[in-house]
Amino acid sequence: MSELIIKIKKLDPNAVIPSYAKDGDAGMDLTAISRKIVSEADYHYLQYGTGLSIEIPKEFVGLLFPRSSISKTGMILANSIGVIDSGYRGEIQLRFKMNHDKNTVYQEGDKVAQLIIIPYPQIHLEEVEELSETERGDGGFGSTGK
Repeated sequence: MSELIIKIKKLDPNAVIPSYAKDGDAGMDLTAISRKIVSEADYHYLQYGTGLSIEIPKEFVGLLFPRSSISKTGMILANSIGVIDSGYRGEIQLRFKMNHDKNTVYQEGDKVAQLIIIPYPQIHLEEVEELSETERGDGGFGSTGK
């Protein structure tokens, strides 16, 4: 597979350029350089800044996933998976919800998420009267077993 070169900008001198921890890893680790509490309506979030902005090429998307270490905290990435569209040039930031009263939280300097950049097709939807039949059909939640 060929290498994709993507432009990244440090918005803060303390920002850490993302990198792969191990050869063959899919996600590059993102490091927090700032942390603040954000309150909106009935929710309180911990918001982490990376001090980075990135130029995602057209027909690509940046996806932000929580690291597996999140299981050692009481936090949940607020939007499950973050999406960085190709037109966004602001700071890469992450918001976490607190899952219970006693939380272990990430500190400044900790790796807080993983960034994966992938291509995606441009989808054109065609409205039809019928769809092809399958074995599963319209079976929904839990229809394929336990």
